[in-house]
Amino acid sequence: MLMFAQTPKFISWKWQRETHSTHSSIGISCSSSFSRCSFSSSPSQRPLRYAVLGAGFAGLSVAWNLLQHGCKESRICVDIYDEAGIGGGASGIAGGLVHPYSPKVKLLWRGAECWNESLNLINIAEEALLNKLVNEGKFETPKNGESPIVRRRGILRPVVNSKNVNIMTENARNCLDNCRIEPINEEAAQKLVPNLSLPLNLAFYMPDALNINAQRYLQGLYLACENLANEMSGNLSFHRKSVPSLKELAGEYEAVIICLGARSAFLPELSGRLPLRACRGIIAKLQLGDEMREEYQEHSPSILSDAWLAVHGPRNIDLGSTWDWKSENYSRDITSDEASNSIETLIGKASSVYPAVRNWTVTRAVAGLRAMPPLTENGSLPILGRLDECIDLGHSCKYWLFTGLGARGLLFHGWLGKLLARAVISCDEDLLPCELTSWKHKMHR
Repeated sequence: MLMFAQTPKFISWKWQRETHSTHSSIGISCSSSFSRCSFSSSPSQRPLRYAVLGAGFAGLSVAWNLLQHGCKESRICVDIYDEAGIGGGASGIAGGLVHPYSPKVKLLWRGAECWNESLNLINIAEEALLNKLVNEGKFETPKNGESPIVRRRGILRPVVNSKNVNIMTENARNCLDNCRIEPINEEAAQKLVPNLSLPLNLAFYMPDALNINAQRYLQGLYLACENLANEMSGNLSFHRKSVPSLKELAGEYEAVIICLGARSAFLPELSGRLPLRACRGIIAKLQLGDEMREEYQEHSPSILSDAWLAVHGPRNIDLGSTWDWKSENYSRDITSDEASNSIETLIGKASSVYPAVRNWTVTRAVAGLRAMPPLTENGSLPILGRLDECIDLGHSCKYWLFTGLGARGLLFHGWLGKLLARAVISCDEDLLPCELTSWKHKMHR
């Protein structure tokens, strides 16, 4: 279990517009007072060592990009710390419905960059895991797009609120070419998902959206990191242990990157100082009994409504998610009362658009603690940045933060992991979009 010196405190701030912004080739960035790093010895004389705290979406994306974009003249060593294991936190139980749009099907902030980089990392992880399974004889050469990580059948979003019809229809016209949005009526929707109910005779179909098995994806991405480290003559190590304080790593690394999600606030140096809200979510694992013949059809997309249904096979789906804003419990385990209440709520919401869900049996329920970032004029955006001038630990080691992915970890993690890794390597925070670092101007000292 995590052992921290004090109880975490989560705080919430309102975002204020920052001025004095400049533009870079990577993204919009703000002027910064941070200076470039100067290491105590030449990079050619010793390996460059980085510590990544957290083995979820953020942590593994950063690890991959540190290895990918690190100095070619130096050996890169990356140590990943996570007591829960690869994907052992909230990332590992994510619903896995990936697309670049808001609930009103509006393209999210930097949606194109995030979507394209997510596709890239998903393909990298998929290739690594498939090669391993095929070589071990555990998986035949895939046919017709079959994959242990990705289900490529799209996502269907039924419209359930008449107030949103016009704005959603307008937003859908501005979709990406590689993630299309098609408005369809109930008749067309029922050809995709038989017996689907559309209260307003309208749904938005995203045929290019993906359904990811989050746990397998993270396993594949870690495997890809291992392969890349070997190719680059670098080193990747995983340490299944907690880091109770940042001081424990001081002096050992060029940089420490904190990617612990909601658990970032459990570190004593950051407790009560991050603009995060913790939100516990529960998802249910559903299975169709042997006596039931009406399987979820192979061609049918997953469903995204007040409750989502993430399809993992004709007789296996995940149903989520609840939103408990009062909990700071990061354990996956849930009580029987918690499970009963949550499942009743989720089944009720899902059955309004997919009545057949009541024929499925709940096999278990699991929980995760999301790190929800503050709401800005660009939506809820993750928080990134360098912490050296925010927390003074009196060491040459540089500290960086990547958290607040909320419910969009799979969309944001790839592109932001790349930007942060480049910023860490160059010790230049200006490489990060200022929308993601403005929170530091209000950080409590």
